[in-house]
Amino acid sequence: MSDPDYVLRTARLGLRPWRDEDLEPFVAMNAHPEVMRYFPAPWSRAQTVLFFDRLRRHHEQHGFCYFAVDRFPDAPSAAPRWIGFVGLMHQDFAAPFTPCVDIGWRLDRAAWGHGYAVEAAKACLEYAFAKARLPEVHAIAPRTNQPSIRVMEKLEMRWIEDFDHSKLQEYPVLRRCVHYRIVAEDVRA
Repeated sequence: MSDPDYVLRTARLGLRPWRDEDLEPFVAMNAHPEVMRYFPAPWSRAQTVLFFDRLRRHHEQHGFCYFAVDRFPDAPSAAPRWIGFVGLMHQDFAAPFTPCVDIGWRLDRAAWGHGYAVEAAKACLEYAFAKARLPEVHAIAPRTNQPSIRVMEKLEMRWIEDFDHSKLQEYPVLRRCVHYRIVAEDVRA
């Protein structure tokens, strides 16, 4: 299956720019309490639309973003299925390591437990260093978000510090975050 819209491909996944038809499943995913467990609250439709627009603008400006992720079907005649996002974004919230480019992921609940986040994130890191020529990539998550921390560790990112996230000061359970980083030299070594 060949699709010029895919920026990155793995054995099971295609990462691409966002399309209009991605909005409804994105709204549903961001409204799911379990998917949004490590956020202050599930997102409203308006919050998702704002983020959707931000992702598209970021891609236009930088050539990358948190890409929409499709799971390729096992049967060749079936269509790929949207399962969430994985990718790279510029971040500028107040922190000792910003501004920076971070790697992030959010998958629909049905896509958990299959290794998709790690598989797609590895492709994104290869892109970050080989194509985008970034010197380093960061990752953050609330300290309580052990699933995301496991992904960071599987990506061989290094823990740098714990910090209080400037945008989560009103949420004591989420405020304390981890900061991981990987540098281009670590990947090439």
